[in-house]
Amino acid sequence: MDGVLDDAAWQNAPIATDFVELRPNAGNHEKPEERTEVKIIYDNNAIYIGARMYETSADKVAKEIATRDNVGNADFLGVIFDTYQDGINGTGFFVTSANSQFDAKYAPPNAEGNDEDPNWNAVWTSKVQVDDHGWSVEMRIPYSALRFAKKDVQTWGMNLIRKRQRIQQQLFWNEIDPKMNGFINQEGTLTGLEKLNPPVRLAFYPYFSTYVNHYPYNTAGVPNTKASVNGGMDVKYGINDAFTLDLTLIPDFGQVQSDNKVLNLTPFEVKYNENRAFFTEGTELFNKGNLFYSRRVGGTPLNYDRAYANLAPGEEVISNPTETKLINAIKLSGRLSNGLGIGVFNAITNTAYATIEDGQGNRRQVQTSPLANYNILVFDQNLKNNSAITLINTNVNRFGKDYSADVGGLVYSLNNKKNTYKLRGFAMMSNLYGGGMKTKTGYSYEVIAGKSSGNFTWDIGQDMVDSQYEVNDLGFYNNNNYLEHNLNMQYTNYKPKHLFTQYGVWTNTYYSRRVNPAVYQYFNQNFGGFGTFKNLWQVNINAHFRKEGVDYYESHVADRPYAAPQNFMLNWNLSTDRSKILSGGFWYSDTWVWNARYGHGNDLELFLNLRLSNKFSIGEDVTISPRLNYLGFSTFDSVNQPVFARRDVHTVENIFNLKYTFSSTMGLNLRLRHYWSKVNNKEFFSLGQDRYVAPLTSNDFDHSDRNVNIWNVDMIYVWQFTPGSELSLAWKNSAFNSNSLSNGGYLNNLHDTYNLPQNNNFSLKVLYYIDFQALRKRNNKG
Repeated sequence: MDGVLDDAAWQNAPIATDFVELRPNAGNHEKPEERTEVKIIYDNNAIYIGARMYETSADKVAKEIATRDNVGNADFLGVIFDTYQDGINGTGFFVTSANSQFDAKYAPPNAEGNDEDPNWNAVWTSKVQVDDHGWSVEMRIPYSALRFAKKDVQTWGMNLIRKRQRIQQQLFWNEIDPKMNGFINQEGTLTGLEKLNPPVRLAFYPYFSTYVNHYPYNTAGVPNTKASVNGGMDVKYGINDAFTLDLTLIPDFGQVQSDNKVLNLTPFEVKYNENRAFFTEGTELFNKGNLFYSRRVGGTPLNYDRAYANLAPGEEVISNPTETKLINAIKLSGRLSNGLGIGVFNAITNTAYATIEDGQGNRRQVQTSPLANYNILVFDQNLKNNSAITLINTNVNRFGKDYSADVGGLVYSLNNKKNTYKLRGFAMMSNLYGGGMKTKTGYSYEVIAGKSSGNFTWDIGQDMVDSQYEVNDLGFYNNNNYLEHNLNMQYTNYKPKHLFTQYGVWTNTYYSRRVNPAVYQYFNQNFGGFGTFKNLWQVNINAHFRKEGVDYYESHVADRPYAAPQNFMLNWNLSTDRSKILSGGFWYSDTWVWNARYGHGNDLELFLNLRLSNKFSIGEDVTISPRLNYLGFSTFDSVNQPVFARRDVHTVENIFNLKYTFSSTMGLNLRLRHYWSKVNNKEFFSLGQDRYVAPLTSNDFDHSDRNVNIWNVDMIYVWQFTPGSELSLAWKNSAFNSNSLSNGGYLNNLHDTYNLPQNNNFSLKVLYYIDFQALRKRNNKG
């Protein structure tokens, strides 16, 4: 493979051409001088893609170099295979004009609306050539990277995608109609694949890592510098042609990106992104029903605060782990030829202990989390008309005196024959049991029906969660006990004639009540518009109005309601053409709150990316969020009654990124983040039984202001020295402080951050890919 299609094997292969544009101008056909030609051949081991992307000159080919799973500012060619031809699930392989590789799984949209899972990875090879007439690529995709049924003659769903980055043009071999619901279901077909034998899919990923951590404790008996050496292995085994077992033994997640931690003034938990590859790769089956928040596995110990309870005089907590240790985890997933997908997930976390020491140096341990077993079982059956029905169950079994949890139910997605109308939703039941508690059973359901294709789409739905429903042992939700109704409508014009290449308007109406007691909570009316200009700039404007409601959570006391004030928010953002050397934009939000003293808030985000060369780029993202005269929960008084405060909150988040890519297999990324937030309390209030607040004159509570600084540096050098094998060097630096000195401004706090005690972590990790099939062939030749 060299990226040039001059081999004899390509000469008589049929050509796929006549691509049709989806963006920016849907329905346009490619020009002859900029045509795309793709050929596909295969042998006993792999399927090969050979493609020629014509341009009138080499200068029109965008070719920024990026490392694995990053496209950057580059043209690309991709193929998506639907090997079971169900019109729902797909596997995509993409190569840029700089020979950077990207692969992904495709499935129906998840709770966030995403149908692409870029965290999935396979091992395959590619080569690219750029010349005066455009560029060409050869791809070799081994059958070990695909799942397909064992048949004498195969027919796969397929689509081919080309992106011309310079003009942001996206073209498809089989036309995608933007008015039609779905993406994979608008595929073409690949026929004539005969006698393909699924190989033995067995791969080993042993790793070695070493860490050095330095923090200036400067305390007798506590070393400032610690070092460790670790080893473990991941295993991927194809049990048969459809199912794959993923196993991680003694996992190491030390090099994942730092969380974007914040000062949380809300009554709800902050949801963080998952950065551990094992929990992001190939998890589309386990995300059905939105019951799986993988950060629960190896997350904060169940009884983390137990360490600080019942401390004797002179005792202090000297160690309290913020994460539980993951012992091992497995995933088994696949899909039969009849469309039945099966997924099994299991993980075990170890017991966690906090260490407490008294004034004489005596120590004792307090268990903060028991040994725990996490399980997910999924049966997902594809149906006609790109429909599906799913049975899912999640279970957390804790060994010891703590309770266990079980959640399960039905998820359905049904479409009519023309795929123009939908009926979707779920029905769930949760159970908490054991640990000396009475079994607690709760229920939840969602029903959504509407028109899903055409310029004008709409849906109407109802969502109910009763007061006993609990999913946070393995899932995530902020609160239960609500009955919501919503109506969504949207009109999109995909072929406007003047300023825009596309524009749309939308409106949402939400009405929420409590289930127990059955009382009103809030009413929202939202509306907005969006568009893409012919110069490829994008604009979005939206507004949100909420009537005065009843908030049962802000008081931090169960069943203690607060009269949430009426508010209005106006947002708009503008972003420039991302293919330019300098690109960026802004997001601006203005909020008015009709509370006792009239609150006002703003958000201003400025972001830009400067591409200095095809190897070197820098980015900046700054968000400034002042909140003036906002009213909210502050603390508890001496008799545990909630105290509210009228306060000013000023928050600034500053993220700087630097990327230098040596080649498509080697790159350096630097990310710096400083987060600062200060709270100035102006006036304190008690919460009356009538849900309204009244001024307080006493001060028998902690009424201190807050000033928080969080600093993180993540710098990682990655070298993929062979396909699937990787060496990475990382430096992570962090600092944190929280005090009541809230008089200084942002620059003063940024300067003070440099003088904080810094935690520095240096690590080296080597991951090696061993393909059993290739190893066996090599030994046979030997």
